[in-house]
Formats: sequence, structure tokens, C-alpha cells
Amino acid sequence: MVTGDQTPALPISGIRVLDLSDGLCEGAGRILADLGADVIKIESPSGAPSRLLGVRDDGISLTFAAANVNKRSAVIDLDTADGREDFLCLTRNADLVIAGGPGAQELSAEVTPEKLLQENPALIVLELSWFGKTGPYRDWIGTNDVLAAVTGLLAKSGLPDREPLLPPEHLVDAAASSQAAWTAMLAVWKQASSGLGELIDFSVFEAVAVSLDPAFGISGSARGAASDLPRGRPDARHLYPMFACADGWVRICLLSARQWSNMFEWMGRPEELSDPKYAVLRERHKAEAIITPVLKKFFATRTRAQVVEESVQFGVPAAGLLYPSDVFTAPHYLARNTFVDVSVGSRTAKMPQNYFEIDGVGIGYRTPAPSVGEHTADVLVADPVPRPRRSTREQHSPFAGLRVLDLGVIVAGAEAGRLFSDWGADVIKVENRQYPDGNRQSAGPNDVTQSFARGHRNKRSLGLNLRSERGQELFLDLVRKSDVLLSNFKPGTLESLGIGYDTLKQTNPRLIMADSSAFGPAGPWSRRMGYGPLVRASTGLSWLWSYPGDDDGFSDAITIYPDHVASRFVATAVIALLIRREQTGLGGTASVAQIDVLLGQMADRFMAESLHPGTLTIAGNFRGGDAPRGIFRCDGDDEWCVIDVQTDEHFRALAEAVDMSEWFDREAFASAQGRVAHRDEIEQHVRSWISTQAPREVMTLLQKRGVPCGFMQRASEFDEDPQFSARSFLRFQDQPQFGGALVAQNGEAVFSSIGVPQFGAAPIHGEHTAEVCAEVLGMDEAEIAELIADGILEVPESVAALESERGTA
Repeated sequence: MVTGDQTPALPISGIRVLDLSDGLCEGAGRILADLGADVIKIESPSGAPSRLLGVRDDGISLTFAAANVNKRSAVIDLDTADGREDFLCLTRNADLVIAGGPGAQELSAEVTPEKLLQENPALIVLELSWFGKTGPYRDWIGTNDVLAAVTGLLAKSGLPDREPLLPPEHLVDAAASSQAAWTAMLAVWKQASSGLGELIDFSVFEAVAVSLDPAFGISGSARGAASDLPRGRPDARHLYPMFACADGWVRICLLSARQWSNMFEWMGRPEELSDPKYAVLRERHKAEAIITPVLKKFFATRTRAQVVEESVQFGVPAAGLLYPSDVFTAPHYLARNTFVDVSVGSRTAKMPQNYFEIDGVGIGYRTPAPSVGEHTADVLVADPVPRPRRSTREQHSPFAGLRVLDLGVIVAGAEAGRLFSDWGADVIKVENRQYPDGNRQSAGPNDVTQSFARGHRNKRSLGLNLRSERGQELFLDLVRKSDVLLSNFKPGTLESLGIGYDTLKQTNPRLIMADSSAFGPAGPWSRRMGYGPLVRASTGLSWLWSYPGDDDGFSDAITIYPDHVASRFVATAVIALLIRREQTGLGGTASVAQIDVLLGQMADRFMAESLHPGTLTIAGNFRGGDAPRGIFRCDGDDEWCVIDVQTDEHFRALAEAVDMSEWFDREAFASAQGRVAHRDEIEQHVRSWISTQAPREVMTLLQKRGVPCGFMQRASEFDEDPQFSARSFLRFQDQPQFGGALVAQNGEAVFSSIGVPQFGAAPIHGEHTAEVCAEVLGMDEAEIAELIADGILEVPESVAALESERGTA
């Protein structure tokens, strides 16, 4: 990562954002500010309530400090006529308003989103809420843990025959923030081309369901669809297993046949594992009881460093499990300048500084979170005359006319391309049978799994051998006629093929090239093979996501985080560079490292750890701060609810619901501190009451009384969820391999004019090879047929067989 005295590229420095979010998705504005937007935090005279929430140190909110980096602050009181007029004046010269959150100033009847668009027809208003503005849950109360329960994440966290394990609390808001930033930028791009604004009804419920670990999106090659998981939380530790070593734990990822072969060689070719069938992933899973003991013995005497060093030599994806304190001194993070020193009161904390590298330069932390109203005077006198807007054009899909070459594989790569193909871009998946996408490897004769179909819908497939000279020539011809290139190979892969960015830039100076990788394009770990499970291990998250006191209680194996989230950072950066290209005519590069995404979304936690080593510990199912907060067993087989009391009002509502109004008279229960001290007594009664209740019914009952509650919903129950149904969260994808009706997730949010995404089929391998070569490259049938015969181009095997028969007739 290039840092230091270089001036970072800020691609959206011309975008102005008014940020009224508070306590919900404040990180969305931070993402846009990092990319250069002028993000103005609008606060009441007493300051945003979120300044007192989250992870705190000596009265200072580290959560606020991390989420509001690079923003400005202006005090505008929307409860007064003068304040509302000041705000309206600002909106006339803004591009985007982000509003909503538990502590946010509300857009009143005098300052409605519709009124704002009347004042500025090009304005985008992103309204945040826990469950959306419509539907039966619209007035319900959300929290991170409640959303983890109802979006399906909790049903995949924890081990069989034990209570579920709440995932680390920050994950929900972090994922929703990345989704909010991407959604806003999608509207900004449409605004730039049409001159029209947008009202966006943004539901965190839906955002988390599509971005954190989607049940009906693309999944990892080692895991089946989440909707097909067994009812009980399966023990999935064998998918990406952890092994005790001499000084801690290590994790390995053995997915492909080549990786298994390398592991077999590394172990010295043990006789008991020599059966050729173990080259197949599903056969290894069946033989877990045979394979695992051999692996345990092999790793037991090696150190973490030794395992990682040898794994690189043998080509086996592996990582040492780091504890939070290890992260600050890990050589890779030191080499990448991952952390920056920031002032917290009179002390200095370490904060992860960059999500993005733009044109090879890390961009992120520039200025600390502002003090209340620090920039009010500057904000209110700036730009008194509205900036000129583009003329209005006919509405169309936001990315219509954009051509994207998609070299992405498995989850993060596929998802980034889908975010563009859903909204009208011509996304061409460039692939080769000799090195198939991991999500194609188990497809069988259909060439398309459900997971692959959901991650590659609306794309075209071009079968092309990039390792041949003629194949590279064809690829460069495509680059000349394309706008964006997406990849997520190990850094250096394209350069080794002779088609690195320097070559591509000479071919097409307007090209935008975006890549994502596990560990980033530079640093000691950059050339390692990387997968999400290794990223989680390498950042301390895997350790945090485990049962307290259980050395082998790791519970993150079945999730896919941060792949889907990282892909949204990639897509957001691509739009930022497209906007810059409109002004400069030049393309550029964007790199997103999954480690940077994950650490950045835990910034407040790592700040606390740097101030007080040992602060960042395994939380388990007790959050602290108030009571009752946690997981409670309901009536039925493995049925659970989350109850998350966080205020006096929540507790009073709960007491009424469980027929314990006498709690009102208990002085010890009148404060959060007192309730925590008597937590066991309170929870004993709640457990007794809830144990006879059906989970969905108890959630509905408590929410209607004003208690944050969510039941552990499984993906198989999504079609029964009335909120999902009311907001058309699930739709059918036209996929012929599955009867033409594959259940898939809908779009990013509810838009006033953008509409809904396209739901075309995902391609079989090489399905559009001839079409792309003819349409985009202008090749004739004879040339295409010759290149197919030479193995430069690839078409579906059935088509190739038919052409062969015709040739010999």
C-alpha cells in the first residue's frame, strides 16, 4: 500500500452529502467521505446522540470516532423554523441526503423527502430504517443482534446441541453500511446520467439479508446453499478447519483437487490418505473422520509461522489464527501501514486507516471525526448559488451501455460483477475450462449450480484461453471496447500472463480496473492464496467468533463474510472512478483487500484494544450494558429468540409482556446497572415464560409492545416472513437448469424510479462465445469456428460436439 507524502486520489470530491444518520449505518457516510465526498454531519445543538453510544473510552465514543472520519459537522436544529430553512438551503446544493437512525433528527412534515426533491429535483434521499417504511414490521425496533437472528445469520452460528452463538455484534451494522454506500452510489450514477434524483427506502433487514451472508445469493464452493442446510446448526468446522499447533491454531482451506494434492505431498504422502477419491471435495467431507486425525497429528508440532511458511512452499491456502493483540505487530500489517495513530482525548489510539487503494494509493483517514458544529459557519456560507445540473435524459437502467469484463471467481468476484449486471451493464464473464470457477466445479452436466446461478445472473459467458497468445490478443480487443475490468485473482496473476494494468492502460486509457484480494496487492502476505476464512483467522475475528472458554468453539466456518461486503466496496469504488472519468476522460485502478474491509469495520474495537490491551475479548451471548440481552429457547425443536433490552422503556414493555409488572416497583430494576446486577433473576423468569411460546409469535408479541426481539429465522422460512413478502424480497430467477424458476434475492432497496434489478439467467460455460465475438469483436463465423477448433475459444460442450459431427459429415 502506498502511503505517506503522496497526494491520494479522491475520485468523488465533487459530491456533497448531508449526513443525518445517527446510530445506524453511520459508516456509509464514512465510506463516501474516504472516496472524497464532502460529507457534512448534520447535528442538533446538543450533538448527535451517537457521540455517546457504542464502544467508549473515558466518555468518548470510539464507534463515533471511527464512523465519522473525514466528515465535517454543522449544527442545524430541524425543530426550529430557522434550522429547517438552513437545511433546505443546503439541500438545494447537495447531491445526497442520508437520514435515519434511532437518534437521528427526523425529516419533519415541513421537510419531507418529497419537499426536498421539489427544492432540488436532482437530490437523492436515502432513508434508513431497521425494517423499511412499509410492511408489517415498519414500526419494529431493530438492534444488531435482533437483525442477526431474523436474517438467518444466527441459524448458521454455533455448534450442534448447544445454544446458538451470537455473531460479533458489529457485523450487522457494518454490512448494512457497506450496502447503504453502494446503494447510494448506484443512485448517484443514475443521477449523473439522467439529472434526476431518487427517493430510497433502505431497510437494514433486507440489506443484511443480501450482503452479510445471503441465503439466496452465491455461496462458497465448500458450502451448499444456505436454504439447504439441515435444520440444526451443523458442525461445519471441517469445511475450513482449525488445527491446534505448537503455539496456537492454524486454519487451512482445501477446496480444489490441486490443493488437496499439494497437501498430500506436504504431509509426506501418508498411505491412509492415498485414495484418489480424496481429490474430490465432497469425498473428503464424507471421510472427515479419517482425514482429520491425520491432519491434527501433522500440525500439532509445528508453529503458526512454520505452518504458514511451509504452506506457501507447497501451495496450500493456510493462515495462523491471530489474537487481536497480534494484529498490531503482524509483519504484513506493519508493512502496509494498516493502522494510523489518532487522538482520543489526551491519548493516542491505533485505527485501521484505509478501505481503498485508488491508483495504487491508499485513501482513507485524513481528518478525525469533527467536534460538534466545528464547520457550521463554513457550511452555511459556502456555495450560495446552486451548482448547474445536467439536462434530464430518458430513464433507463443505471448501467445501460456499460461493458464490464468479469474475471471474478467464487464469491467476491462473482458478486461484484452481478451488482453491475443486475442494473443493465453488459457483463461478460471471461472463463476457461482448464481453470474453472470454483462455483462451477460441482455443477455436473448442467454446468450451473444454484449458487453459481444466483451470483452470475444476467451475465454472458465467453470461453477464452488467456494463456495463449491469440487468446490474449482477443482479450485486448475486448478491453479496447470495454469500460471496466473486474478480477479477484491472487495479486500478480494478470501480470504473469502479460496483461497487467500497464498493458491494459496502453490498450484503453479509459479502462477502470478493479481488483479484490484477501491480503491486498502489496505486503509479505500479498502473494498468498486467500479465502474469507483465512482473512477472518488473520484478523482475529475467528477467535472472537467462538464460545467463551472453549478452545475449539470456533463458529465462523459456515459464513462467507467478508466476501459479499468486500464486493460492495469494489463496486462503490468502480462507480467513483466512473464519475471521475466523466470529468477527466481517464480510467484508473481500485484495489480492495478483504483484510482492510474486515479490520476497518472493527475499527472501534481495535482502537479500544490499542488503548487497553485485552479489551477485545470473546463476548459470547452476553453483551452487557443492560438486561435481559441474549438468546432464549422457545417452544419447539432448536427454536430460539433474541431479546435485546437496551432502555428503561424496553424493560417496562417486557415486564408487562411477561406479566411481571411488580418489577416496576423494584428499585434495583430501575436502571440498566441494576438490571445487569440482577440479570440471573430476570432471565430466569423470561426463560420460563418464553419456553412455552412459538418463536415467530413471541417476536411479534414483544415487538408490538416495543421490545427489541427477533426469532432465529432460517432461510427455509423466508418465504413465510410477512415483511419479506410485503416488500417482494424474494423473486424467481429464470434459470432453465432449475425449471426456469429459481428463488433468488431482490435488489438493493426500494427505489422511487430506478425500479428492480434484471432477473435473467446465468450462463453455461461459453454460452455466448460466438455471440460476443461476432457482436463486440466483429468476427465472422469461419474465424470463430477456427478458433474454437484450435482451443482458443470455448463453447458449450454440446455445441462443440454438434459442430464436430457437422465437420465430419
